[in-house]
Amino acid sequence: MSTSVIENVQINNTELYFSISKNQKNKPIILYLHGGPGDSCIPLTKKFNAELENTFTFVNLEQRGSGLSYYRFSETEDLTMKVILDDIYEFVLYLLKRLNQRKLVVMGHSWGSVLGMLFIQAHPELISQYIGIGQVINMKKTIEAQKDFLTSQNKVNHKISRLDFDRNPEYASVTLTKKIVSNGGSIYGAKNYRKLILPFIFSKDYSLTDLIHRLQGSKQSIQFFWKDLMNINFENKLNYEVPILFCEGRNDFHVTSKLVSEYAEKITSPCRIMWFENSGHFPQWEEASKFNCDITKFLNNEHK
Repeated sequence: MSTSVIENVQINNTELYFSISKNQKNKPIILYLHGGPGDSCIPLTKKFNAELENTFTFVNLEQRGSGLSYYRFSETEDLTMKVILDDIYEFVLYLLKRLNQRKLVVMGHSWGSVLGMLFIQAHPELISQYIGIGQVINMKKTIEAQKDFLTSQNKVNHKISRLDFDRNPEYASVTLTKKIVSNGGSIYGAKNYRKLILPFIFSKDYSLTDLIHRLQGSKQSIQFFWKDLMNINFENKLNYEVPILFCEGRNDFHVTSKLVSEYAEKITSPCRIMWFENSGHFPQWEEASKFNCDITKFLNNEHK
């Protein structure tokens, strides 16, 4: 059972909420960056990843405008991916100073894996290890792979074929992703997100208002950040100053693990893949016990 608590801190004139392990003494820090954009997930990491708190100070940051950190975005704000990365930078400095450490582990999932890869390029001196889950490598190729998956399932219909990614990329991508989920390409062996929804409903950390804010935060984050996300392509970056571990579900067709496998083979700096045979896009929650155990062993070896 998780013993983490909810706290908040003022970062770049914005109140950001996060969960943090209660027992923090002399433990390496893991900073978890959630997916989306806007898919805050404190109830999920508290339910499925509590074991990591035994060995690490596990921190889950709810990004600006998301979940407990929700506020209504304004068109007058210059909101780009850089703003989120600036928040993460200041938050990392805050954590390291507070816990009297020099470096931490960044763990990013999906959209968070994009933030993570960009962050370790910008600030390698602050990071001891990067862990990418459901890693995004090239978003345009990811979209094409989603279409290929649906074609292979004989599920491409008139609506999908007419999706306009030029005029309305957010709507088109969300619609396509919903099809991936309903055809079992997101969570292995399931065609809905029920497993990932129930922890929010029963969470003591999320009120009814917070649940509504989470939905609103997800919607506005997609609206404001999707354009930046669609331009992501790491394929030409093959050397990093930070060691990389990719955690991939063998059955991930949401953000295809095939691209990650191909990319990892080309990286010239330290890089490994940890495969989860019975997972799709969410191995940290689909195979939580294996994930927690394997990550703990891996990081303990790295920190020796």
